[in-house]
Amino acid sequence: MNIGTLKFDIPAVMGILNVTPDSFADGGRYLARGDALRQAEAMALAGAAVIDVGGESTRPGAAAVSEQEETDRVAPVIEAIREVVDLTVSVDTSKASVMRAAVAAGAEMINDVRALREDGALEAAVAMRKPVCLMHMQGQPRTMQEGPFYKDVTAEVTDFLEDRIRACVDAGLDRELIIVDPGFGFGKSSAHNVELLANLRQLQKLGRPVLVGLSRKSTLGQLTGRDTADRMPASLAAAVVAVMSGAQLVRVHDVAETVDALKVTRAVMEAKIST
Repeated sequence: MNIGTLKFDIPAVMGILNVTPDSFADGGRYLARGDALRQAEAMALAGAAVIDVGGESTRPGAAAVSEQEETDRVAPVIEAIREVVDLTVSVDTSKASVMRAAVAAGAEMINDVRALREDGALEAAVAMRKPVCLMHMQGQPRTMQEGPFYKDVTAEVTDFLEDRIRACVDAGLDRELIIVDPGFGFGKSSAHNVELLANLRQLQKLGRPVLVGLSRKSTLGQLTGRDTADRMPASLAAAVVAVMSGAQLVRVHDVAETVDALKVTRAVMEAKIST
């Protein structure tokens, strides 16, 4: 899979590195720069193709973070990672100023849960010419899980992403730099998430690589009855289903285990194609 100048094996694993005090799965564990750097090195050794650094939690009910605070959290960590790890670093942000600071620090990819809809974000992405992931979200993080409603979640998510691709291309962003993410858990009930995963292959009509983030999310807890820390088996199952349904990049907390699971998945998929 090639996205601009980035080249990934398929399926590829994106490791989550939250430098925040309040992320739902690992809030506070990697807020200190040394802890973040050790985790980045561990994920690289485990086989991650991308490390996604985020400085603002987007869990339901999360508090907003100022541009300066978010920049202060992510830019030094990205710079430190780039000095010791030779793989792609992504920044998880919706703010134009944070995007610019992160790219200046060495980020090679932008992962935006708001699909470049915040003030100045699209213009910044066009100017920087870096791969961008556009995600679907109904509502805003603080309120997005308050009664999400769809007539057809897969069709509506697909239509939204198609519209955002068109808007970005019209603004001057190279189509080949775009990745799409259906936004599991972002303004969607558990039923919506399951339906979307079951029909994920429909997103292939967009003609762009698909990123999926289901790791440890509440839907998996509702399906299994497991707490956040005990959802790795369910997360692995979701990653396998997503890849077998066309996802090319999976965003996860448990990198080593997911890499192993997807090696088996890839072997089976390739054997099926060759017969």
